[in-house]
Amino acid sequence: MAPDEIKALVRTIPDFPAPGIQFRDITTLIGNGPGFAATVEWLTTRAQDAGAQAIAGMEARGFIFGAAVAARLGVGFIPVRKPGKLPCKTIGVDYALEYGSDRLEMDPGAVTQGQSVVIVDDLLATGGTACAATTLLRQAGAVVETAVFVIDLPELGGNAALCADSITVAALMAFAGE
Repeated sequence: MAPDEIKALVRTIPDFPAPGIQFRDITTLIGNGPGFAATVEWLTTRAQDAGAQAIAGMEARGFIFGAAVAARLGVGFIPVRKPGKLPCKTIGVDYALEYGSDRLEMDPGAVTQGQSVVIVDDLLATGGTACAATTLLRQAGAVVETAVFVIDLPELGGNAALCADSITVAALMAFAGE
């Protein structure tokens, strides 16, 4: 399936979650078997090319794509969670996102020192979530140099934020505007 065909499977919901936001809804993409498979294959190729020894995905939609990529590569999946979701001792970081603020946590024992971890997520907006995940993973000892996304919203500056964190970014598709 060609990238333009995959992009056509993403539904745009205007004014969600706030007026002026064009929400890019991937539920229509993941509900299409061939589209979902082609998306996972694209992400997997980039993660493999980056030398991924593990995949990290942020809650919640990063779990969908990240776990699929990890399974396809035969490597472990590291869940980067919302606060209070893990039953063990965690490390965490607060961060700003496109329309508010949040916190991410992870089990610091989920990675080994020097392990090459690729971040996989559905959407790159401001880069706040991916930068926070990078901080946590590096704090735990991972080497994080690559992040791959299904969608990039270039006008929101996420690519630049990740590049400032020494992260190479790849995205299957981009949408203009918010």
